[in-house]
Amino acid sequence: MQVLVVGAGVVGLACARAAALKGHEVIVAEAANAIGTVTSSRNSEVIHAGLYYPTGTKRAVHCPRSRRMLYDYCASHGVPHRKCGKLVVATNDKEVAGIEKIFKQSQINGCENVELIDAAAAKRLEPAAYCVTAMLSPETGIIDSHGYMRALRGDLEDHGGMVALNTPIERLVLSEGRWEVHFGGADPQTITVDAVVNAAGLGAQKLARATEGYPQERVPRLFLAKGNYFAYSGRPVFSRLIYPPPIPGGLGVHVVLDMAGRMRFGPDVEWIDTEDYNVDPGRAASFYERVRGYWPGLPDNSLIPDYAGIRPKVTGPGEPQADFVIDAPEHHGVPRLVQLFGIESPGLTSSLSLGEEVTGYLSS
Repeated sequence: MQVLVVGAGVVGLACARAAALKGHEVIVAEAANAIGTVTSSRNSEVIHAGLYYPTGTKRAVHCPRSRRMLYDYCASHGVPHRKCGKLVVATNDKEVAGIEKIFKQSQINGCENVELIDAAAAKRLEPAAYCVTAMLSPETGIIDSHGYMRALRGDLEDHGGMVALNTPIERLVLSEGRWEVHFGGADPQTITVDAVVNAAGLGAQKLARATEGYPQERVPRLFLAKGNYFAYSGRPVFSRLIYPPPIPGGLGVHVVLDMAGRMRFGPDVEWIDTEDYNVDPGRAASFYERVRGYWPGLPDNSLIPDYAGIRPKVTGPGEPQADFVIDAPEHHGVPRLVQLFGIESPGLTSSLSLGEEVTGYLSS
């Protein structure tokens, strides 16, 4: 079967790899001039344990399962990663109940080795951190997301697939049982394929609206939740990720460590109307306030604007967070078409498992 995957971010590449491993002939169409240039390269590069997600949701199912798969994949493919662990900290008595609730959910979700620890135990692990109680997640880690995406692409190409860069998709038409794909770009053309996976991230809704025959009422709204990051100018003071309790729209401004040994803080949640990746230096004031809740020793004038990413959300400010949306033929009635919407955190961690689920729908 000929399969077109639209979008060469981490989820698109994982879906393409899974399809190629099943013996399908796979093309990945990417509008940009490189793989993983948008959401997949503008995040915290965290391998999430799966602590938070409501029982039975796709996040709760895919994240813990895929996290185990991802550690094995990184080890077998030489992808740089580190199982550094994570502390979720309560810095006042009001936050303790929230930490206990997350701990209970982590147990329901099957997360291994998670434990509640007191302030003294947390201080022994991370002397610079302040808290009244904490939850330790040893299975949380960090990953070189670009190295991971290169490995996925390598697997895809080793199994006969290919990535077509600078190849925007303008329209999809179901014609005589096959998908007619209209490409734009410098060399516009049309090809036909048997199946299509829309993994276009921030562009998924636009492509879904340009898919003839797909019920337009099924296209969810798109909300842009910008996450800003600030770099720390000094040497890292933490060896683990440090997270506050979650906030509406995200997991809170946390300690971000990378494989190069740098320390950052982020992301916050800034609701925006158009794509904008500039980091406003003025937002540093709120970062100092939030970070000093769990690191009182953060020096003045030590935060530097770094980078920003945008979460492709399907729910907006003040609304409960929606689950991943995987709209398959058995849901919408259009053959061999899978639409992915709202694949944000923990999308990177969940990618291998998501790829397997999506591939299972392609023959529908």
